Amino acid sequence: MINPSNDKQISSLSDEELDFFKQQGYLIKKQVLSAQTCNTLCDQLWQTAPEHLDRDDPQTWNPIPKAQWSSDPLLSLNDTKWQFRAAGTKAEQLAVMKHPQLVHWAEQMLGKGQVREPIENGKPMGSWGTAWPEGPVDPQMTEGVRGIYATLPQQTDTILEDHLHTDGHPFSLGVVCLLDDCPANSGAFKVWPGSHRRFYPLFPTQYDQARIPFYPHMPLHKGIVHPKEYLEEVAKVEEDTTPVDCCGEQGDIVFWHHRLGHMAGYNNTSMPSIRQALLFDYCHKDLDKLRLSAPHLDMWNDWSAELQQTEPAVSSATGQQQPLTDRQS
Repeated sequence: MINPSNDKQISSLSDEELDFFKQQGYLIKKQVLSAQTCNTLCDQLWQTAPEHLDRDDPQTWNPIPKAQWSSDPLLSLNDTKWQFRAAGTKAEQLAVMKHPQLVHWAEQMLGKGQVREPIENGKPMGSWGTAWPEGPVDPQMTEGVRGIYATLPQQTDTILEDHLHTDGHPFSLGVVCLLDDCPANSGAFKVWPGSHRRFYPLFPTQYDQARIPFYPHMPLHKGIVHPKEYLEEVAKVEEDTTPVDCCGEQGDIVFWHHRLGHMAGYNNTSMPSIRQALLFDYCHKDLDKLRLSAPHLDMWNDWSAELQQTEPAVSSATGQQQPLTDRQS
């Protein structure tokens, strides 16, 4: 079993940090995971590497050749995306999800004792569920972490446009853990600050998104159904909000609200690097009951009293710790 801590005492999120999360929908915490933990999980990922990659030779860090692409949701390989999900309920990856510091912060937001426990040796993401997006399993359902996701460098001079999405599966609080240094423009998690407050009221239910199930005789007739109001708001957010590149160093983490607009950034840095991150969700233990409700007038109705009671008061010091542009400040 690996020790995910950085040998630091348990600390609490400040009222300003909680308020920043409420207002902007994300919160970055620096140097949370130990180098040992991050390196061990990177070792796991590299055991599944596509044939053309040499971990010690950046000259090989190129998009995956089509002959090596895989649609297996437990190990998905496609162009610049390398997603390893098969070990998502094994002890090493769950140790991060159970990290006492992370759990404490999650409980500050969702309530003491209100966070659902993962299931060791349970069903990993990509092994069960209804069809979305490619077949009879749902890669967004899991009893552990989502998996370790890597983004390889692009090989194009074309300027690629950023386009946000929101996740369709029900969860409360997303977490992205950087397992290696991730410089700017190298594929880090990218978010549209404040968009969670705009998107939250636009769905029939407050956690799910409606979807068409998979029918074998209609294989293309499936996927998420987006409300018209949501699609219109997506266009507005992409027009009026500058996204934030949540780049950082090994051991940094990002918390994010389940309705926050986001994307996996493009890896187009001039210095070769591979974005390697562990992704998982914290869920309220009563999520399956809460998800039946329509959006509340108070979008924080299901969250902790501590989070609900914070007042809008983010100091310049707290603001400087989070990469927020002038257009959202």
